[in-house]
Amino acid sequence: MRVGVQFTGTLPAGATRRWFTSKWPQAWHVVWHVAPTSPQAGEAQVEWSVAVERASATHITYWITIKNLTENSVNFEARYAVLN
Repeated sequence: MRVGVQFTGTLPAGATRRWFTSKWPQAWHVVWHVAPTSPQAGEAQVEWSVAVERASATHITYWITIKNLTENSVNFEARYAVLN
């Protein structure tokens, strides 16, 4: 398994944004996870969803939507794991 951080970012309080990451080989099984990097104990800080686009016969584009659930800015990492 390979893991890494694809990108980092900051979301303002209550904001939702969408990012994309492209040219992933279609044969790879990729799992996405978003982790806050600005500590704030006691409550969930972000939620995310992933949509998939078959960009070509050989490549996938992932669309990652991240929502800040707090009343403060949140820094985050968009992490991936390639399972095969």
